[in-house]
Amino acid sequence: MTSSRGRRVPRVWVPVLATLVIVVPLTWMWQSSRVPSAYSVMDMGYPDYGGGPQPSTSLAGHAGHGTLSHTGHTMAPITDLVTDPNRPADVRVDLTAASAGVHVGGREIAGFTLNGSTPGPTISAVQGQLVEVRLTNASVSDGVTLHWHGLDVPNAEDGVAGVTQDAVPVGAEFIYRFVADQVGTYWYHSHQISDPHVRGGLLGALVVHPRGERPSGPDVVAVAHTYGSTRTVNGRTGELRVAARPGETARLRVINTDNQPMPIWSDSAYRLVAIDGTDVHQPTMIESQRLLLTAGGRYDLEVAVPASGAARVQLSRATAVVVGSGRPSASVPPQPSSVLDLLSYGTPAALGFEPARAVRHFDYRIGRRPGFVKGRPGMFWTVNGHLYPHVPMYVVRKGEVVIMDIENRSGVVHPMHLHGHHVVVLSRNGVAATGSPWWVDSLNVDVDESYEIAFEANNPGIWMDHCHNLEHAADGMIAHLMYEGWDTPYRIGGPSRNQPE
Repeated sequence: MTSSRGRRVPRVWVPVLATLVIVVPLTWMWQSSRVPSAYSVMDMGYPDYGGGPQPSTSLAGHAGHGTLSHTGHTMAPITDLVTDPNRPADVRVDLTAASAGVHVGGREIAGFTLNGSTPGPTISAVQGQLVEVRLTNASVSDGVTLHWHGLDVPNAEDGVAGVTQDAVPVGAEFIYRFVADQVGTYWYHSHQISDPHVRGGLLGALVVHPRGERPSGPDVVAVAHTYGSTRTVNGRTGELRVAARPGETARLRVINTDNQPMPIWSDSAYRLVAIDGTDVHQPTMIESQRLLLTAGGRYDLEVAVPASGAARVQLSRATAVVVGSGRPSASVPPQPSSVLDLLSYGTPAALGFEPARAVRHFDYRIGRRPGFVKGRPGMFWTVNGHLYPHVPMYVVRKGEVVIMDIENRSGVVHPMHLHGHHVVVLSRNGVAATGSPWWVDSLNVDVDESYEIAFEANNPGIWMDHCHNLEHAADGMIAHLMYEGWDTPYRIGGPSRNQPE
């Protein structure tokens, strides 16, 4: 080997140089992936303005906290975004979180309970009531929070450790207060090291009933959850039996708390009347088709009890809800091959805003590649080509209409969940929605699918926008939506050991 001047380079340097070519870039990648022992989400990644107006001064975190907003005022802490503290609560609930053995399917596994059970108690409210929940941590060593999944609460009540609050340590408590102004089926779960906490059972259902209405038939909550490898409904294996007379119609509120989508089908005709807490406009009867409920999502079904005496609704092959006192037509009815397409189900209705007025257009492109996340090597998820923590901070102003294009090129399905907002699907793979407005807070984005969604920026704060396969979130599939003018005093890591994923 010779140099440009003809001098021979000693052979011993050849492997050294080859090693440096490999080691130096890897060392740089490793170092740049590391995060401090305590850091703010405001310091992560880079601001993405989606083509909309930018602030006249830098955002907090990207040039130091306490900078000015576009209005010229100091950025406000999200701790100001709370429900009226002087208003008395209409519904009060005390929840005590504990590490405990969970008995399921004839065996005991290590897990967690709320008030001694998992799922925890169902919280029920009537639209407009103020709900107050006192969370006490009895023995969850890593700390705990409660996130109100799908309910668009004020930002300070969102329950995300290190973003909207500190994790509640053993022996301490935290009080959540919010007005339940959205009718529908929701759920709550820990958002502190959320993957092991949720898998272990720190979760429960939340139902908001409409004012002045009483159900004409059974109103049933069905929380689907897998403990270890055992699938359950409401914490029990096998069938959930619901008493009902022939001709009665039951409302079945199915909540998928697992990391994967769940098929649903029935031996009887039924209607899908609500998706993620929002009513479907003019739903029609469904026969010989199955539903696919994404991780974190909820479907409300109306099931009429047939003259034979019972209707069976399968929640995967392992669990079912049987409505009625008679015998269903089959122990496990065959699973239909056709999946109901929500892009065309129901009939159109007004959205309440104009997507054509959108002033910001964001991309959320999901990929996967080798690299380092938090100093760990492996294959990790990317957002717009970037690995965590170098991910976008989507910046909006209150009152704006936003369009986001989600594209999945990662080879794996992702259930995408934006906190604090419901979004409406405009199109999938370039095909426009033609049915009822398809409002979601948890959207199943399959392999090689793309979605165009829209929403109004009407709930100020700093909000997670992440995959609800919580293992994926733990591996860095996270971004945030930030309203200009707001900052957070909380830190990921630090003395509270906040770790939202």
